[in-house]
Amino acid sequence: MNERWTDEHVPDQSGRVAVVTGATSGLGYETARVLAQRGATVVLAVRDVEKGKQAAARMTGDVSVQALDLTSLASVRSAAADLRAAHPRLDLLINNAGVMYTPRQTTADGFELQLGTNHLGHFALTGLLLDRLLPTPGSRVVTVASTAHRLRAAIHFDDLQWERSYSRVGAYGQSKLANLMFTYALQRRLAPHGTTVAVAAHPGVSRTELLRSAPVAMRLLVDRIAGPFLQDAATGALPTLRAATDPHVEGGQYYGPDGRRQISGHPTFVASSPESHDEAVQERLWTVSEELTGVTFPRA
Repeated sequence: MNERWTDEHVPDQSGRVAVVTGATSGLGYETARVLAQRGATVVLAVRDVEKGKQAAARMTGDVSVQALDLTSLASVRSAAADLRAAHPRLDLLINNAGVMYTPRQTTADGFELQLGTNHLGHFALTGLLLDRLLPTPGSRVVTVASTAHRLRAAIHFDDLQWERSYSRVGAYGQSKLANLMFTYALQRRLAPHGTTVAVAAHPGVSRTELLRSAPVAMRLLVDRIAGPFLQDAATGALPTLRAATDPHVEGGQYYGPDGRRQISGHPTFVASSPESHDEAVQERLWTVSEELTGVTFPRA
């Protein structure tokens, strides 16, 4: 297969139903736009419904909007109930939404904001929708991670919510490491079913609104260092699209740009950190995540 994979390689998606979180702009928007253009029925699962409607109006195809606030487990449960009622089957769940380098804040349920949004909200949503995915051959759960999973690469079980001290960078790195560990642990649980796979992707360094919560000095520093290498959102979305649609993708794989240090380039199979593959930590995180969210996944 041609490794210079582009959105032109996305096969026909007619008949498939895709839920994309955080799809009002950036990577999520571009991912949803291409899926809809290729014929999928796409649901934009977003916090701001009005922005979601505006995004949907700019897309071609069958696109609807679902209210979803990942910082509230009540909202996650409500959204999952709505999606289950509207869609007897799901083919794609793309866990794309995220926050980055935010000041210390907590979600409605008391979780540190970055962990609560990036990992726990998606963990709960996936568990609540899994029985719509499992009966669907070829279905996938795609979770968007980041090269930042290597930053302070640890799950801080002794202070998971960063209550004793707080680091924007460390908390973000923890949440992105959690995304990968979730993907690998989920794939082990899905494998016996043979119908659904879990895959991860990362966009490299792309020009999106993700850094909007970071301090001005940090945004300027990133722009100065990475500016020449920044991809547009459409290019940054390609690893997610490949993870979601390439028929050669296998469960437990991780996709990112093929360029130097995975900063930019065309999407390809990439390696994550050794820490992300620690099964003991993955299973401990899984148990803690079920306890915190109250969502228990179906057993194989």
